[in-house]
Amino acid sequence: SRKMKNESTVINVPAESSSAMKGKAPLIGVAKDHTTSGSGGYKRGLSIFDFLLRLAAIIAASVAAGTMFTSDETLPFFTQFLQFEAGYDDLPTYQFFVIAMSIVSGYLLLSLPISVVTIVRPLATAPRLLLLVLDTAALAFNMAAASSAAAISYLAHNGNQNTNWLPICQQFGDFCLKSSGAVVYSFVAVVFFTILVVLSGVALKRH
Repeated sequence: SRKMKNESTVINVPAESSSAMKGKAPLIGVAKDHTTSGSGGYKRGLSIFDFLLRLAAIIAASVAAGTMFTSDETLPFFTQFLQFEAGYDDLPTYQFFVIAMSIVSGYLLLSLPISVVTIVRPLATAPRLLLLVLDTAALAFNMAAASSAAAISYLAHNGNQNTNWLPICQQFGDFCLKSSGAVVYSFVAVVFFTILVVLSGVALKRH
């Protein structure tokens, strides 16, 4: 009987340890799923904010391009043979501004489906990485157009005595008002792009 007791003891000990191991396994799995779910919800929230920012950036870039495109003004004179006119197409920098902001608006519109993918699949890194690279390039393009146009707007308002460039905004007030407003909207788009790049970097960070 003593022998049978020993055998039963030998049999029961691994059975208990096996049941303990079985009991611990589901707990580990539940904790892992909970962590993944929390990270996915956090990144989905960032993706939704990213989508809304893109809509706002589309509006800012489109208004900038449209305002500059319509910034023509003709001074009224008594004779139709002598007229002074100012328009964006008279300045290559403003022409570049209209083209650049139109391209930026088009890119933002095309990036919306990719942003939707990041909402549906918040843990996917490839779409977010693609947006980060493209947004950075678009930010540099937008900044170049806004900065160059801002320099021309400054000269239009203040002129430059060293080069005998006279300010024209006293005569072409509406033209300067529209062109300056377009520059302001372009810098608003720059701010939105900067936030988008930061959001993409945060979303790519592992939690």
